Amino acid sequence: MKSFIYLRGLRHVDHSVFCVTEGQKYFWDPMFDRSMPYSSGQQVKRSIIESISEQLEQERSPVSFVWKTRKLEEGEVLSLCDPQYYDQLFGGWMHTAQKEEEEKKTNKKKNNSSKEQDELSEMDEANIQEEDANAVPGKSRTLKRRSPFSISAMRPLHPLLSGLSSENMTFDRSDKPQIPNKIIVRDSEGKQLTQSEIDDLLSGTDRSVLRKWLKPAKRATGLFVYDVAIDLRTLFAVSTNQLEPELSKEKISELIDKGWSKKINAFGECLVVPKEIRDKAIPAIAKALINWRITSNQSRTFSLMETLAVAISQSANALAGAIRAKLIEDEDKKAKPIIDETVGADVFVTLPCAAYIVTEIESSTALIDAEQKLKELMMAFDYENQV
Repeated sequence: MKSFIYLRGLRHVDHSVFCVTEGQKYFWDPMFDRSMPYSSGQQVKRSIIESISEQLEQERSPVSFVWKTRKLEEGEVLSLCDPQYYDQLFGGWMHTAQKEEEEKKTNKKKNNSSKEQDELSEMDEANIQEEDANAVPGKSRTLKRRSPFSISAMRPLHPLLSGLSSENMTFDRSDKPQIPNKIIVRDSEGKQLTQSEIDDLLSGTDRSVLRKWLKPAKRATGLFVYDVAIDLRTLFAVSTNQLEPELSKEKISELIDKGWSKKINAFGECLVVPKEIRDKAIPAIAKALINWRITSNQSRTFSLMETLAVAISQSANALAGAIRAKLIEDEDKKAKPIIDETVGADVFVTLPCAAYIVTEIESSTALIDAEQKLKELMMAFDYENQV
């Protein structure tokens, strides 16, 4: 029984941008001396998890944002550690409650008089020890679950098959000068000029005060791939090992009462999601892995980002050969994208792919067939009898 499913998706991106914080993200390829635009694995993962939750009609789990006083410094982001939320079950979590306990001790030390700063009084020390002794098991420890999805960045299929361009933009109202837009001009001391002073300033110039040039923005174009590895051993199983805890003891008891079964996987004792929940989640996972879209506020300049091909295998090496590029040596280096069915992966090619790659296997049902293949592989795994 194979424990992993590997997927590679090929997409076409047309003059778009994946991140707006500081413009299009890119990295430098030293072999071909080119800038390579990309969408981070975290952004791809968020989009996939959001797509799963949307199809299963469940909101994202709430989180606690911790801030420190005075300068309002950023602290931890604490999650519920509750696998009953799909974004938690498939996205993983981290709850560093131990840091909270340490901060309490640190704050008590700081609040002591200057004479006692280096060493707590016997009474305070006894109180802290009493608090530690009475602490609820599982709440004073870090809870951590790794996501069963390992997701790569969406990056160019080959350095020569992508491009990064720059686009100038303006906020322009000069086409309708009759509209009474308000013009504000300030001098070096911050004093606002009158309309007559503005007219004198613009006299003899071609400068328009109804147009503002924005910072040039980079745009990505080309063929991009993303890779996903699914660990079937942990996809629907949450560890109950208290040496490296994923769950508190209270949450374990709650899940057992709700029908989660005690089993054993490669990592030890665990709780397995009930079958009726698995059967509902698997089709949503399959659809999301194929049809996700960048939906966060870090994406703009719409592009269909249409899927051209999908390769699925339980061998990671097969994916690299199924969707690849080949370098062509001539006067100018070029790269040719290739779809290969003979390397041990199931390959599904959509109709738009024929516009970019020479292929005879494109199909109008390619993405539906790819979803079905993923569902079959996930359904075939024996989650309750792994060992």
